Amino acid sequence: MDSNTIDAGRMARMFLAGAKNLESKKEWINELNVFPVPDGDTGTNMTMTIMAAAREVSALYDMGDIDMVSLCKAISSGSLRGARGNSGVILSQLFRGFTKGVKECQEITVPVLATAFEKAVDTAYKAVMKPKEGTILTVAKGGALKARELADAGVTDMAEFLGQVIAHADEVLLQTPELLPVLKQAGVVDSGGQGLMQVMKGAYDAFLGKEIDLTVEKNTIAAPGKAVGAAGYEAQANAEIKFGYCTEFIIMLNKVFNIKTEMDFKAYLESIGDSIVVVADEDVVKVHVHTNDPGLAIQKALKYGALSNMKIDNMRLEHQEKLFRMSKQEEKPVKEEDDLPGPKKDVGFIAVSVGDGIAEIFKGLGVDYIIEGGQTMNPSTEDMLKAIDKVNADTIFILPNNKNIILAANQAQSLVKDKKIVVIPTKTVPQGITAVINYVPGLSVEENEETMVSEMKAVATGQVTYAVRDTNIDGQEIRQGDFMGLGDHGILAVGTAISSVAVNMVEAMMHEEKELISIYYGEEITEEDAEKLRGKIGEKYPDCDIELQYGGQPIYYYIISAE
Repeated sequence: MDSNTIDAGRMARMFLAGAKNLESKKEWINELNVFPVPDGDTGTNMTMTIMAAAREVSALYDMGDIDMVSLCKAISSGSLRGARGNSGVILSQLFRGFTKGVKECQEITVPVLATAFEKAVDTAYKAVMKPKEGTILTVAKGGALKARELADAGVTDMAEFLGQVIAHADEVLLQTPELLPVLKQAGVVDSGGQGLMQVMKGAYDAFLGKEIDLTVEKNTIAAPGKAVGAAGYEAQANAEIKFGYCTEFIIMLNKVFNIKTEMDFKAYLESIGDSIVVVADEDVVKVHVHTNDPGLAIQKALKYGALSNMKIDNMRLEHQEKLFRMSKQEEKPVKEEDDLPGPKKDVGFIAVSVGDGIAEIFKGLGVDYIIEGGQTMNPSTEDMLKAIDKVNADTIFILPNNKNIILAANQAQSLVKDKKIVVIPTKTVPQGITAVINYVPGLSVEENEETMVSEMKAVATGQVTYAVRDTNIDGQEIRQGDFMGLGDHGILAVGTAISSVAVNMVEAMMHEEKELISIYYGEEITEEDAEKLRGKIGEKYPDCDIELQYGGQPIYYYIISAE
């Protein structure tokens, strides 16, 4: 193979290696998040984005005789639809631009690659309304500039070219704290930029011929309407079962199992399986997971206590038996009425929300479809597209209700051609509630959009959660386990008591005259404690109306708005 060119097969291996390297480093990248909140943000989002594309690339790679056009389509389409969070959307846009630069080439040379890097950066910058330096964008741009410099200097050796580009991009990454003071204050480099570097380094290792496991877990399902003969049932059974053992047990706890511990345990289970249910109740935890190695789940669980009620079922064997029975009789038709969209309407609404109480509030205000998600689980562009399909309306307003979800909503908007999609850039749940309240049926779409955006901007939001590590940010000394009040533009309060942090946070939010304070209490807060907080805030601001509602949201003990 020519060391100075990259063909489609080699590029596929490089992409899969980059994806696998990012996946292996995702928790480390999550730890680089500036704000010490329990959100598992950048590393998880970038990994889920690239793995959506990797599954499509892996399917092509396994078939053999891969061509550049098909490969580029798999990378671009898979990452666009699987994009989650701002970092994931930007990564998908980098891939989109890159594939535009190489899809017409049978073999990629250094000049072609330099141009593709430039197109990647240009596409990503255009996708962000207000590009910020010191981020993944800066790292990508630094790599592209170095690529152009080397190409113009006549470098043709691909290994030398890639090595120098990666080395320079690493240097740019180290400079990100100088460009973003918040990074310097926290003592970290940009997490998105670090994620991009892991993709590039993994790809480079594959180019050099290093032995890398390129296996990507995926479901292989028969095409709709395609008949499967009796002889093919066993193969189908094995293909359709991603993780073969249904594993259940109860942990009799002998140590503290708080929210952070539960999230870490769930994250580990997600790394080895799916269909995960973890229900904690005082001194016991009930666990359900589908995995190919039940022993790993059991070993991890034993760190928290003794196990009981253990049950492991071989789902592949059970599924083979079921399919064999099905092959002997005609399958009954599946009813699809419940999955059909509702009656056609002019305008529909989609909101992203987490917490059964908040979901009910949105439904009561006329929202047609709730996408479950938020700070701890950013929905993908594909999730948005599926929701849009479910709402039978000519015009659909989307309320992301989180600043890290807006780009995914915008990306979904750009992919829909048969409906008018309007993204109201709500960054918090209270902003979303205010926006939908201010929708007026008699006004045009444009007039409503203007009004909703204007009214949501008048809403100040604060959210009380806990710190997952020590840090110093926004002039606040924060210790792991402290409670924090997060405002629209930074940390407003820090302390060791939830109630006092909430009161201090509200005080910081009331720098302008407000008339209404709304309190949404989370799943870990009792109604009694919430009423006490309402009383304290009411005493402090007697001229304000104080509303208290059950939100049921995880992670955030209180979400409080003032307007």
